[in-house]
Amino acid sequence: MKKFMPKRSQFFTANNGVDVVGDIHGCYEEFIELLSVLGYTFDAKDQLYKHPRGRKLLSLGDITSRGPESLKLLDFFIRHVKEGLAEMVDSNHGWKIARWLDGRRVMLAHGDELVEHQFARYEAERGARPAAQFRYASLQLLMSAPSHIIVKYRGEKVLVAVHAGIKDSYIGTDSPAIQNFCRYGDVAGLGPDGRPIRKDWTVEHLSNMLIIWGHDPRPEPERSEKQNAINIDQGCVFGGKLSAYRYPEDELVSVMAKANYSGLDDTPLTRYVKRK
Repeated sequence: MKKFMPKRSQFFTANNGVDVVGDIHGCYEEFIELLSVLGYTFDAKDQLYKHPRGRKLLSLGDITSRGPESLKLLDFFIRHVKEGLAEMVDSNHGWKIARWLDGRRVMLAHGDELVEHQFARYEAERGARPAAQFRYASLQLLMSAPSHIIVKYRGEKVLVAVHAGIKDSYIGTDSPAIQNFCRYGDVAGLGPDGRPIRKDWTVEHLSNMLIIWGHDPRPEPERSEKQNAINIDQGCVFGGKLSAYRYPEDELVSVMAKANYSGLDDTPLTRYVKRK
């Protein structure tokens, strides 16, 4: 890393409520529609989205890649995290883009290459200096994202937000191994098709702490009542939905994708349905 960037806090205080948003993947229009459904309004004075009751936003990561408007999502979270209106956890695509922005040798694939193309277009339209400043701000946002976030509501720890999964013993701690688990989940190698074999980490979640996670798309929000975990990645970029979990209401809210932006017929959503 060119410059050490400490991780942001693992604790996020949301005394007026929190809206946890699943994997966005560059689907900016759907994200703004979801914000409207959740009651957020645009303040033209400071160019920020705010909730009239002071609720806050929390992203499960993977805000970029695959979809059409990754840079708008980066800009949104750069500004809203800075103002204390939102937070975001680390994620596998976020980590890949962060390393690329840091100048490391990474293979941009699976939609990450679209972020490179969008940055190139941004530089061509606005110039080298604004593009460099935006790239560095994006690097800071992604590189300093915590592996998971514990939400505090009126003095109590009420839920954990994580991208792909977490063990009970990892909650509130950190290490490179924990960061990788939170980014990728419990992976048991690769299958014959080259895709990761994902183990169900939720079966070992025995504590009472509610865990909200994404990464592994399912057609509908999926509650694991016994394990007290909820998956809210509904594959918006694959033509599914963009979902949010609202606390303390314990409500799930979704909006439909406007398109299958991936251009793929065989997607994580279609494969999930086949497995079922």
